[in-house]
Amino acid sequence: MPNYEYLEKNIKSIIDDLQGLCSTNGLSNTAYEEVVVTSVFLYKFLNDKFMANLSKFCKDTGLPYESVIKNEDDMLDAFYAAYPQDVAFMFEDTIDYLVQHIKDDNFHAQFDRTLVRISNYKENQSFSVETAGGEKKPLFTEITDKVDASKRNAFARNIFSYITRERFDFGETIEGNYDFFSTIFEYLIQNYNVASGTYAEYFTPQALSSAIGKILVHMAPIEDKIYEIYDPSAGSGSLVLHLANELGDGKFGNKARVYTQDISQKSSRFLRINMLLNGLKESLEHIIEGDTLETPAHYRIKGDDTSGIKKFDYITSNPPFKTDFTSTRDKIETKWEKTSRFFAGVPKIPNAKKESMAIYLCFIQHILYSLKDGGKAAIVVPTGFVTAQNGIEKKIRQYIIDNKWLRGVISMPSNIFANTGTNVSVLFIDKSNTNGEVLLMDASKLGKKIKVGKNQKTVLSKTELGRIIDVFINHKVEDDFSISVTYNQIKKKNYSFSAGQYFDVKIEFSKLTPKEFQDKMNDYRSNLSALFTEGKTLEDDIRGYLEGLKYGD
Repeated sequence: MPNYEYLEKNIKSIIDDLQGLCSTNGLSNTAYEEVVVTSVFLYKFLNDKFMANLSKFCKDTGLPYESVIKNEDDMLDAFYAAYPQDVAFMFEDTIDYLVQHIKDDNFHAQFDRTLVRISNYKENQSFSVETAGGEKKPLFTEITDKVDASKRNAFARNIFSYITRERFDFGETIEGNYDFFSTIFEYLIQNYNVASGTYAEYFTPQALSSAIGKILVHMAPIEDKIYEIYDPSAGSGSLVLHLANELGDGKFGNKARVYTQDISQKSSRFLRINMLLNGLKESLEHIIEGDTLETPAHYRIKGDDTSGIKKFDYITSNPPFKTDFTSTRDKIETKWEKTSRFFAGVPKIPNAKKESMAIYLCFIQHILYSLKDGGKAAIVVPTGFVTAQNGIEKKIRQYIIDNKWLRGVISMPSNIFANTGTNVSVLFIDKSNTNGEVLLMDASKLGKKIKVGKNQKTVLSKTELGRIIDVFINHKVEDDFSISVTYNQIKKKNYSFSAGQYFDVKIEFSKLTPKEFQDKMNDYRSNLSALFTEGKTLEDDIRGYLEGLKYGD
């Protein structure tokens, strides 16, 4: 059994060294740093995985390792056929080969050519990320050109001093579980996935993502089939991949086919890394970089936008809450006005503070439109959405209730995200809950506040997360924490989704004898008399002081 604590420590050390190297070469806090660090990390991971699986293949088949890796008689083709989920390498692409040439005059150029060559192999075309316009984003691009020409050789040589298999071999982690890789991935991108108020820059904490995934898969029995799951604002994929992990494996392999779209180039790169770390190659073709609201990429028939938007079994989303989308707002409204995709409307362009346009309201409507009959969804929203008394917010809530699609709402503690102070709630949509009751939960008082950089964050303990999951899944009612309500009750409360508005108001009564009651009343009268006397004295003092000022005393 691998020592995962030791492996995690070594992997984090490599990431730290790469970030330090970028800093000494003037790349710290630039977009180039993120490209270099994530590219080298991914190259190292894929190289070691290729080498480990090749060794296993040779052992299983009895083929000579040296002959296969050097592709004598095209022997690598048999390996590619046996391991189609792996990125294809040739011997000259490997770390073992390149370290033999580390002293060459143009070693940096040789490394860059290797990255481009790996990306261009026909076997690796499926690892590209596609844009909504059909362009393919390759697996790797050149990276040493990000530093001064005079420093490039030293830069590349230092990289290889960190990633040799003698120092650390990712092959030992191949059997690692999802929690292990999600921890590594979060460490890798933590400095590069900062909220900026635009699409997809929000990172959903792993613990919250895991809880949402667990709740979703317990809404109905899981069958041994392939479920199509979707995130229209995927970011780095925390929510949707936790859901895929919770669905587990079946006789067809992983039970989830993951579909995503996101406008951010950076987030799409992160998501691809996350997919590769977790062996979800078959879903890579469904990662699309583009504007979900204006040009959704997933249709019933792939590539045919006349076939209608594709419907999914499960949808998860932590959409951007507010941003300026004035450049596409009218196009979105006009293009889809003859459908019910944006049934409650598209937010108007304000005269001021255009960056405050509530884009999340469009995402909620898109999710409801993209969910299969009987489908289930979890959507992170600002808590203000659950009680807003007018506007698009109210129309959406009314639409959900009138269609009997709500399974429950959890109001989370403040600062659950370190990079935004917005209070959030999670809507759980279930299109099969037509006759059921709804669970509303107020978890806002849970958690412990910690400092993360300059920001404050609320962290939920395992016990608290377990309580949230257990109460929701088992539809438990707990005083001042959760309550079960009907659709009719919600209508009578003006479609409010706030648990607190349904809790009973508790008044404590104390039994008093007539004498005890009279004694308390006498005490109150005495206290009031004393307060009145004190007030009169204070009033006289103030009046005397003002008179003194008037006559110059």
